Amino acid sequence: MSNRLLVTGAAGFIGARFVESLARAGYGPPVSVDRADAFAARSEHAGVAFGEIVDMDQAFAWLAGGAPLAGIVHLGACTDTTELDVAYLKRVNLEYSQRLWQVARERGIPFVYASSAATYGDGQLGYADDEAKFDRLKPLNPYGDSKLHFDQWALEEERAGRAPRAWSGFKFFNVYGFGERHKGNMASVVLKAYDQIKAHGKVTLFKSHHKDFKDGEQQRDFVYVDDVVQVLHFALRRPLERGVFNLGTGQARTFLDLVRATFRELGAPERIEFVDTPESIRDRYQYFTQADMGRLRQAGYAAPFHTLEEGVRAYVARLRAFDAAGKPAPRAPMTPR
Repeated sequence: MSNRLLVTGAAGFIGARFVESLARAGYGPPVSVDRADAFAARSEHAGVAFGEIVDMDQAFAWLAGGAPLAGIVHLGACTDTTELDVAYLKRVNLEYSQRLWQVARERGIPFVYASSAATYGDGQLGYADDEAKFDRLKPLNPYGDSKLHFDQWALEEERAGRAPRAWSGFKFFNVYGFGERHKGNMASVVLKAYDQIKAHGKVTLFKSHHKDFKDGEQQRDFVYVDDVVQVLHFALRRPLERGVFNLGTGQARTFLDLVRATFRELGAPERIEFVDTPESIRDRYQYFTQADMGRLRQAGYAAPFHTLEEGVRAYVARLRAFDAAGKPAPRAPMTPR
Protein backbone atom coordinates (compact mmCIF):
# COMPACT_ATOMS: atom_id res chain seq x y z
CA MET A 1 0.00 0.00 0.00
CA SER A 2 1.32 3.43 -0.93
CA ASN A 3 2.27 5.90 1.79
CA ARG A 4 2.62 8.76 -0.67
CA LEU A 5 0.25 11.73 -0.70
CA LEU A 6 -0.60 14.09 -3.52
CA VAL A 7 -0.50 17.65 -2.15
CA THR A 8 -1.80 20.57 -4.20
CA GLY A 9 -0.65 24.09 -3.41
CA ALA A 10 2.59 22.47 -2.26
CA ALA A 11 4.69 25.54 -3.09
CA GLY A 12 2.32 27.77 -1.17
CA PHE A 13 2.45 28.83 2.45
CA ILE A 14 0.44 26.11 4.19
CA GLY A 15 1.26 23.54 1.53
CA ALA A 16 5.01 23.85 2.01
CA ARG A 17 4.70 23.58 5.79
CA PHE A 18 2.55 20.46 5.34
CA VAL A 19 5.02 18.88 2.91
CA GLU A 20 7.82 19.76 5.35
CA SER A 21 6.03 17.69 8.00
CA LEU A 22 5.45 14.53 5.97
CA ALA A 23 8.69 12.67 6.61
CA ARG A 24 8.32 13.22 10.37
CA ALA A 25 4.79 11.80 10.13
CA GLY A 26 6.02 8.64 8.39
CA TYR A 27 4.98 9.39 4.82
CA GLY A 28 7.09 8.81 1.76
CA PRO A 29 8.16 11.56 -0.65
CA PRO A 30 4.98 13.35 -1.82
CA VAL A 31 3.69 14.31 -5.21
CA SER A 32 3.83 18.11 -4.98
CA VAL A 33 1.45 19.95 -7.28
CA ASP A 34 1.64 23.70 -7.95
CA ARG A 35 2.95 26.07 -10.58
CA ALA A 36 6.26 24.43 -11.47
CA ASP A 37 8.21 27.68 -11.35
CA ALA A 38 7.05 28.50 -7.82
CA PHE A 39 9.15 25.82 -6.12
CA ALA A 40 12.54 27.30 -7.00
CA ALA A 41 11.39 30.92 -6.85
CA ARG A 42 10.80 31.03 -3.08
CA SER A 43 13.88 31.06 -0.87
CA GLU A 44 11.92 29.76 2.14
CA HIS A 45 11.67 26.43 0.33
CA ALA A 46 15.34 25.61 0.89
CA GLY A 47 15.61 22.16 2.45
CA VAL A 48 11.96 21.16 1.91
CA ALA A 49 11.72 17.68 0.36
CA PHE A 50 8.99 18.17 -2.24
CA GLY A 51 9.42 14.75 -3.81
CA GLU A 52 7.99 14.53 -7.32
CA ILE A 53 6.98 17.97 -8.61
CA VAL A 54 4.04 18.19 -11.00
CA ASP A 55 2.80 21.41 -12.58
CA MET A 56 -0.82 22.10 -11.65
CA ASP A 57 -1.85 22.10 -15.31
CA GLN A 58 -0.42 18.59 -15.74
CA ALA A 59 -1.81 17.11 -12.53
CA PHE A 60 -4.74 15.26 -14.09
CA ALA A 61 -2.56 13.81 -16.82
CA TRP A 62 -0.22 12.57 -14.08
CA LEU A 63 -3.14 11.11 -12.14
CA ALA A 64 -4.35 9.32 -15.26
CA GLY A 65 -1.17 7.26 -15.08
CA GLY A 66 -2.60 5.43 -12.10
CA ALA A 67 0.37 5.70 -9.72
CA PRO A 68 -0.76 4.61 -6.22
CA LEU A 69 -1.53 7.24 -3.58
CA ALA A 70 -2.49 7.17 0.08
CA GLY A 71 -4.66 10.26 -0.26
CA ILE A 72 -5.11 13.74 -1.71
CA VAL A 73 -4.55 16.89 0.36
CA HIS A 74 -5.93 19.78 -1.66
CA LEU A 75 -4.54 23.11 -0.44
CA GLY A 76 -4.09 24.81 -3.81
CA ALA A 77 -6.33 27.78 -4.61
CA CYS A 78 -6.44 31.43 -5.48
CA THR A 79 -6.60 32.90 -1.96
CA ASP A 80 -6.66 36.58 -2.91
CA THR A 81 -9.74 38.03 -1.22
CA THR A 82 -9.60 41.04 -3.57
CA GLU A 83 -9.77 38.92 -6.76
CA LEU A 84 -12.89 39.89 -8.70
CA ASP A 85 -12.55 37.63 -11.75
CA VAL A 86 -15.42 35.24 -11.03
CA ALA A 87 -14.70 33.03 -14.04
CA TYR A 88 -11.08 32.56 -12.94
CA LEU A 89 -12.11 31.72 -9.38
CA LYS A 90 -14.68 29.25 -10.66
CA ARG A 91 -12.08 27.47 -12.77
CA VAL A 92 -9.29 27.42 -10.15
CA ASN A 93 -11.16 27.13 -6.86
CA LEU A 94 -14.31 25.22 -7.80
CA GLU A 95 -13.87 23.13 -10.95
CA TYR A 96 -10.30 22.04 -10.16
CA SER A 97 -11.45 20.94 -6.71
CA GLN A 98 -14.38 19.03 -8.18
CA ARG A 99 -12.08 17.06 -10.47
CA LEU A 100 -9.78 16.11 -7.58
CA TRP A 101 -12.77 15.01 -5.50
CA GLN A 102 -13.84 12.73 -8.32
CA VAL A 103 -10.34 11.21 -8.54
CA ALA A 104 -10.36 10.48 -4.80
CA ARG A 105 -13.82 8.92 -5.07
CA GLU A 106 -12.87 6.71 -8.00
CA ARG A 107 -9.67 5.56 -6.28
CA GLY A 108 -11.23 5.06 -2.85
CA ILE A 109 -8.67 7.27 -1.07
CA PRO A 110 -9.15 10.03 1.52
CA PHE A 111 -9.69 13.57 0.31
CA VAL A 112 -8.80 16.49 2.61
CA TYR A 113 -9.23 20.05 1.39
CA ALA A 114 -9.00 23.69 2.42
CA SER A 115 -12.16 25.73 2.68
CA SER A 116 -12.17 29.19 4.28
CA ALA A 117 -13.72 31.27 7.04
CA ALA A 118 -14.42 33.79 4.27
CA THR A 119 -17.53 31.68 3.58
CA TYR A 120 -19.10 33.18 6.74
CA GLY A 121 -19.22 36.70 5.35
CA ASP A 122 -19.85 39.34 8.00
CA GLY A 123 -20.68 36.71 10.61
CA GLN A 124 -24.36 37.58 11.03
CA LEU A 125 -25.14 33.86 11.16
CA GLY A 126 -22.27 33.19 13.53
CA TYR A 127 -19.23 30.98 13.00
CA ALA A 128 -20.61 27.54 13.77
CA ASP A 129 -19.76 24.94 11.11
CA ASP A 130 -23.36 23.74 10.91
CA GLU A 131 -23.66 22.20 7.46
CA ALA A 132 -27.44 22.68 7.51
CA LYS A 133 -26.87 26.47 7.43
CA PHE A 134 -24.32 26.62 4.62
CA ASP A 135 -26.97 27.57 2.05
CA ARG A 136 -27.77 30.69 4.11
CA LEU A 137 -24.20 32.01 4.23
CA LYS A 138 -23.35 35.18 2.30
CA PRO A 139 -19.62 35.70 1.72
CA LEU A 140 -18.36 39.26 1.26
CA ASN A 141 -16.27 38.60 -1.85
CA PRO A 142 -15.99 36.28 -4.87
CA TYR A 143 -13.19 34.31 -3.21
CA GLY A 144 -15.48 33.41 -0.31
CA ASP A 145 -18.23 32.54 -2.80
CA SER A 146 -15.94 30.13 -4.63
CA LYS A 147 -15.03 28.33 -1.41
CA LEU A 148 -18.64 28.14 -0.26
CA HIS A 149 -19.77 26.80 -3.63
CA PHE A 150 -17.37 23.86 -3.32
CA ASP A 151 -18.51 23.10 0.24
CA GLN A 152 -22.10 23.07 -0.97
CA TRP A 153 -21.25 20.93 -4.00
CA ALA A 154 -19.38 18.41 -1.82
CA LEU A 155 -22.40 18.02 0.43
CA GLU A 156 -24.66 17.56 -2.59
CA GLU A 157 -22.34 14.88 -3.98
CA GLU A 158 -22.36 13.09 -0.65
CA ARG A 159 -26.15 13.12 -0.53
CA ALA A 160 -26.15 11.62 -4.02
CA GLY A 161 -23.81 8.83 -2.91
CA ARG A 162 -20.82 10.16 -4.88
CA ALA A 163 -18.34 10.96 -2.09
CA PRO A 164 -14.81 9.64 -1.46
CA ARG A 165 -14.64 6.92 1.19
CA ALA A 166 -13.31 9.53 3.63
CA TRP A 167 -13.42 13.28 3.10
CA SER A 168 -13.03 16.42 5.18
CA GLY A 169 -12.86 20.13 4.47
CA PHE A 170 -11.51 22.79 6.81
CA LYS A 171 -12.62 26.39 7.02
CA PHE A 172 -9.26 28.03 7.69
CA PHE A 173 -9.48 31.17 9.77
CA ASN A 174 -6.52 33.64 9.85
CA VAL A 175 -3.48 31.40 9.39
CA TYR A 176 -0.02 32.86 10.01
CA GLY A 177 3.48 31.41 10.05
CA PHE A 178 6.74 30.98 8.20
CA GLY A 179 6.78 30.87 4.41
CA GLU A 180 4.08 33.37 3.48
CA ARG A 181 6.20 36.22 2.12
CA HIS A 182 5.31 35.45 -1.49
CA LYS A 183 1.67 36.29 -0.67
CA GLY A 184 2.55 40.00 -0.65
CA ASN A 185 -0.42 42.04 0.51
CA MET A 186 -2.29 38.85 1.49
CA ALA A 187 0.44 37.86 3.98
CA SER A 188 -0.41 37.95 7.67
CA VAL A 189 -0.08 41.06 9.79
CA VAL A 190 2.63 39.28 11.80
CA LEU A 191 4.95 39.30 8.80
CA LYS A 192 4.01 42.86 7.90
CA ALA A 193 4.60 44.00 11.48
CA TYR A 194 7.96 42.18 11.58
CA ASP A 195 9.11 43.92 8.40
CA GLN A 196 7.76 47.32 9.36
CA ILE A 197 9.33 47.26 12.83
CA LYS A 198 12.71 46.25 11.44
CA ALA A 199 12.59 48.82 8.63
CA HIS A 200 10.77 51.74 10.26
CA GLY A 201 10.38 51.03 13.97
CA LYS A 202 6.60 51.28 13.72
CA VAL A 203 3.51 49.44 12.49
CA THR A 204 0.51 50.83 10.61
CA LEU A 205 -2.96 49.36 11.10
CA PHE A 206 -6.36 50.15 9.68
CA LYS A 207 -8.63 52.44 11.63
CA SER A 208 -12.01 51.09 12.63
CA HIS A 209 -14.99 52.36 10.66
CA HIS A 210 -17.44 50.44 12.85
CA LYS A 211 -19.04 52.03 15.88
CA ASP A 212 -18.62 48.90 17.99
CA PHE A 213 -14.86 48.57 17.51
CA LYS A 214 -12.08 50.98 18.48
CA ASP A 215 -9.02 51.39 16.26
CA GLY A 216 -6.92 48.24 16.34
CA GLU A 217 -9.54 46.29 18.25
CA GLN A 218 -10.92 44.53 15.20
CA GLN A 219 -10.77 40.85 16.15
CA ARG A 220 -9.85 37.74 14.22
CA ASP A 221 -9.22 34.11 15.08
CA PHE A 222 -5.48 33.90 14.36
CA VAL A 223 -4.25 30.31 14.05
CA TYR A 224 -0.60 29.27 13.82
CA VAL A 225 0.30 27.23 10.75
CA ASP A 226 1.81 24.36 12.77
CA ASP A 227 -1.61 23.79 14.34
CA VAL A 228 -3.23 23.70 10.91
CA VAL A 229 -0.71 21.08 9.79
CA GLN A 230 -1.44 18.93 12.85
CA VAL A 231 -5.18 19.03 12.17
CA LEU A 232 -4.60 17.92 8.57
CA HIS A 233 -2.57 14.96 9.83
CA PHE A 234 -5.34 14.13 12.30
CA ALA A 235 -7.86 14.08 9.45
CA LEU A 236 -5.68 11.66 7.48
CA ARG A 237 -4.73 9.38 10.35
CA ARG A 238 -8.23 8.56 11.52
CA PRO A 239 -9.21 9.20 8.70
CA LEU A 240 -12.11 11.57 9.34
CA GLU A 241 -15.13 9.91 7.78
CA ARG A 242 -16.77 13.05 6.44
CA GLY A 243 -17.65 16.69 6.99
CA VAL A 244 -16.67 20.35 6.80
CA PHE A 245 -15.05 21.69 9.97
CA ASN A 246 -13.81 25.01 11.32
CA LEU A 247 -10.07 25.36 11.78
CA GLY A 248 -9.17 28.21 14.10
CA THR A 249 -8.28 28.41 17.78
CA GLY A 250 -11.76 29.27 19.03
CA GLN A 251 -10.44 32.49 20.57
CA ALA A 252 -10.64 35.84 18.77
CA ARG A 253 -7.83 38.32 19.46
CA THR A 254 -7.28 41.92 18.39
CA PHE A 255 -4.82 43.23 15.85
CA LEU A 256 -3.33 45.27 18.68
CA ASP A 257 -2.64 42.04 20.58
CA LEU A 258 -0.91 40.65 17.53
CA VAL A 259 1.38 43.60 16.76
CA ARG A 260 2.21 44.15 20.43
CA ALA A 261 3.36 40.54 20.64
CA THR A 262 5.56 41.16 17.60
CA PHE A 263 7.10 44.28 19.15
CA ARG A 264 7.87 42.28 22.29
CA GLU A 265 9.54 39.44 20.40
CA LEU A 266 11.73 41.94 18.54
CA GLY A 267 12.54 43.83 21.74
CA ALA A 268 11.35 47.07 20.15
CA PRO A 269 9.36 49.95 21.70
CA GLU A 270 5.72 50.00 20.65
CA ARG A 271 4.86 52.53 17.92
CA ILE A 272 1.52 52.05 16.14
CA GLU A 273 -0.13 54.39 13.65
CA PHE A 274 -3.63 54.10 12.22
CA VAL A 275 -4.72 54.86 8.65
CA ASP A 276 -8.11 54.81 6.98
CA THR A 277 -9.33 51.52 5.60
CA PRO A 278 -9.50 51.93 1.79
CA GLU A 279 -13.04 52.62 0.64
CA SER A 280 -12.69 49.89 -1.98
CA ILE A 281 -12.70 47.20 0.73
CA ARG A 282 -14.45 49.00 3.57
CA ASP A 283 -17.84 47.41 2.88
CA ARG A 284 -16.28 43.93 2.69
CA TYR A 285 -14.14 44.16 5.82
CA GLN A 286 -14.61 41.57 8.59
CA TYR A 287 -14.48 43.11 12.08
CA PHE A 288 -14.82 39.88 14.04
CA THR A 289 -14.22 36.20 13.38
CA GLN A 290 -14.06 33.36 15.89
CA ALA A 291 -14.22 29.69 15.05
CA ASP A 292 -16.67 27.48 16.87
CA MET A 293 -14.42 24.45 17.36
CA GLY A 294 -17.01 22.16 18.95
CA ARG A 295 -17.49 19.77 16.02
CA LEU A 296 -13.78 19.14 15.48
CA ARG A 297 -13.32 18.52 19.20
CA GLN A 298 -16.27 16.12 19.15
CA ALA A 299 -14.64 14.34 16.23
CA GLY A 300 -11.69 13.56 18.51
CA TYR A 301 -9.15 16.33 17.99
CA ALA A 302 -7.91 17.03 21.53
CA ALA A 303 -4.54 18.77 21.07
CA PRO A 304 -4.22 22.35 22.34
CA PHE A 305 -3.67 25.22 19.93
CA HIS A 306 -0.83 27.72 20.25
CA THR A 307 -1.84 30.93 21.96
CA LEU A 308 -1.30 34.05 19.86
CA GLU A 309 1.77 34.91 21.92
CA GLU A 310 3.24 31.41 21.51
CA GLY A 311 2.63 31.40 17.77
CA VAL A 312 4.13 34.85 17.24
CA ARG A 313 7.16 33.87 19.34
CA ALA A 314 7.79 30.75 17.24
CA TYR A 315 7.21 32.58 13.96
CA VAL A 316 9.46 35.54 14.76
CA ALA A 317 12.18 33.18 15.95
CA ARG A 318 12.11 31.33 12.64
CA LEU A 319 12.10 34.57 10.64
CA ARG A 320 15.11 35.85 12.57
CA ALA A 321 16.97 32.58 12.13
CA PHE A 322 16.21 32.60 8.41
CA ASP A 323 17.43 36.19 8.03
CA ALA A 324 20.53 35.46 10.09
CA ALA A 325 21.40 32.59 7.75
CA GLY A 326 21.72 35.12 4.96
CA LYS A 327 18.52 34.23 3.15
CA PRO A 328 16.28 37.26 3.64
CA ALA A 329 13.60 37.69 1.00
CA PRO A 330 12.29 41.02 -0.32
CA ARG A 331 10.39 42.94 2.30
CA ALA A 332 6.60 42.96 2.32
CA PRO A 333 5.05 46.36 1.55
CA MET A 334 4.13 48.70 4.38
CA THR A 335 0.43 48.05 3.94
CA PRO A 336 -1.88 47.67 6.94
CA ARG A 337 -4.73 45.19 7.25
